[in-house]
Amino acid sequence: MPGETPVPVKSAPETASAPSFHEVVRSFAHIGLLSFGGPSAQIALMHRIIVDEKKWLDEPHYLSALSFCMLLPGPEAMQLATYVGWRLHGFAGGLAAGLLFVLPGALVVLALSMIYAAFGTVPLVEALFFGIKAAVLVIVVEALLRIARRALTLRVHWIIAALSFVTIFFFALPFPLIVFAAALFGFFHVPSAALSAKSAPAPPLIAPSRTLRTVTLWLAAWFVPLAGIVAAFGRDHVLSQLSVLFSKLAIVTFGGAYAALAYLGQDVVARYGWIDATAMMDGLGLAETTPGPLILVTEFVGYLAAYRNGGGPPLLMGLLGALVALWATFVPCFLWIFAGAPYIDWITRQPRLRGALHAITAAAVGVILNLAVWFALHVFFTSVTLREIGPLKLWTPALSSVDGRVVVLAAVAATLIFWRRWDIPAVLGITSALALLIRYAGP
Repeated sequence: MPGETPVPVKSAPETASAPSFHEVVRSFAHIGLLSFGGPSAQIALMHRIIVDEKKWLDEPHYLSALSFCMLLPGPEAMQLATYVGWRLHGFAGGLAAGLLFVLPGALVVLALSMIYAAFGTVPLVEALFFGIKAAVLVIVVEALLRIARRALTLRVHWIIAALSFVTIFFFALPFPLIVFAAALFGFFHVPSAALSAKSAPAPPLIAPSRTLRTVTLWLAAWFVPLAGIVAAFGRDHVLSQLSVLFSKLAIVTFGGAYAALAYLGQDVVARYGWIDATAMMDGLGLAETTPGPLILVTEFVGYLAAYRNGGGPPLLMGLLGALVALWATFVPCFLWIFAGAPYIDWITRQPRLRGALHAITAAAVGVILNLAVWFALHVFFTSVTLREIGPLKLWTPALSSVDGRVVVLAAVAATLIFWRRWDIPAVLGITSALALLIRYAGP
């Protein structure tokens, strides 16, 4: 499929210099290895490298691309990485950036899934994750503050972010509805001065035939291998059912892994009975504390479901299950970006569409705050219950269940990140080492 998406022309203020393809690959390999902490931390990490350090994209282009990716189903951070690569080096750059963002975490999750399926939880790995989880919470908070400072430039943006947080955290409003409401408000709430102001001419749109060709090729890449799985194993085999389930998931789950968890758990736990709820939460814990998108929880589920229910050699079935999950989850992301990326610049030149994207970005800050609070409750407290009072939903921790060890580790991470300005790998190394010390030197 090379050549389907041309290398875009970069304007002078957009980049300091055009990086070589090798430099793009090296930078995204670095990002892929350090992309802990979920979408908020990953988006902030890319911002630091792509915008602040490398200056390959400017602030408006980065935030416009982020807003566009928030509109799409699937992992927005991985899609943003794919867009940046596409922007810098066309199809090859987008493919390399997207793959490098996912592969390090996918390999780690695969290895841990194999260990989990064969032996259950391993104390050493559990202790390492304990330290990483405490640091990840601080990384998420730092990322939230960094993005909020840049995205919430108007009073109305703060209001949108606050309403977004309240509606999703306290009322569990569906993420697509929040995005749609923010986009609708931003589309119509555009100052008259902005409507009458002259902006740079919009770039010409590419021919619809090129978009249609891109969509056709990526749809074939998505469905043909999965159809081969169904043909080889039969429609009722677990691998075939995983192909259908994860393809549906790629289309309908907006809002990342947390939004996908309920949908995924309902099917794999309640409907099919492939794994239990404990394993489902263990999988999410693995995905939270490893690099890469949180949606890599699907790889864990795919491996475990096929390992236990494949009917063939367990290791082979597990590997095929993990591959099916990765393919059905991430190939659609390339479809969305390669088909839609050429239109982002045109969209940002339209005042009303630009207003919609800015409102979506503001709403995304509220959503990220929701993830940070949810994560903090489940990291600091070992017992958290969901209370429902009419439409109101309250996550209530048992104060007596606070884990002092996590508080100490998070305080260390906060000191290193906010005061000492340490890099993320060094902070993760320190908190992991301290967690091991606590685990094996404590009573």
